[in-house]
Amino acid sequence: MAFTTNPLAAVVAAESARLTETGAATIDLEQLRKVVDTMVPFNNHVGVRVTGLSAEHGQAELPVRGELENHFGTVHAGALFLAAEVAGAAAFSGAMAPRILQLQGFVLRSSKIAFLKPGKGHLRARATIDKTATDAVLARSNAERFELSGVAVLHDDADVLIARVDLDYVAWMGDAAA
Repeated sequence: MAFTTNPLAAVVAAESARLTETGAATIDLEQLRKVVDTMVPFNNHVGVRVTGLSAEHGQAELPVRGELENHFGTVHAGALFLAAEVAGAAAFSGAMAPRILQLQGFVLRSSKIAFLKPGKGHLRARATIDKTATDAVLARSNAERFELSGVAVLHDDADVLIARVDLDYVAWMGDAAA
């Protein structure tokens, strides 16, 4: 299945209409969480869920089943990375919420993961985005390409820290008046 439209476009249109209709001045972060939670088909297939989204952080959870384990019976590295990446996307979206309607797109450009311990059971990833860089982007209103970095930490059922992931994003913003 090929996607030829930007999935953010429908979100932007719906949220713009809601803001106009209600006279609200801020993005509904719970609505944004619901959209980020379901917009990527692969994430839905694997079962990773966005369980938290705020200006300060994003959180994702992945209930692990046999298909997501490696041959040692621990959580596969790919599943760990996916949970961190989804938490990072939620953190990015929450941090950029004040200008999310001008966001034309963002992608994870690079990452570095440190696997600290084998993970078992339900995974929880929590990510944050660099606040200083985010505040600088939010203070501007021009169209631009910009970069943000973040960090995700992953814990397992026993609340053991099992991985740390550095995330580097590149994004494109349109004019605020557009």
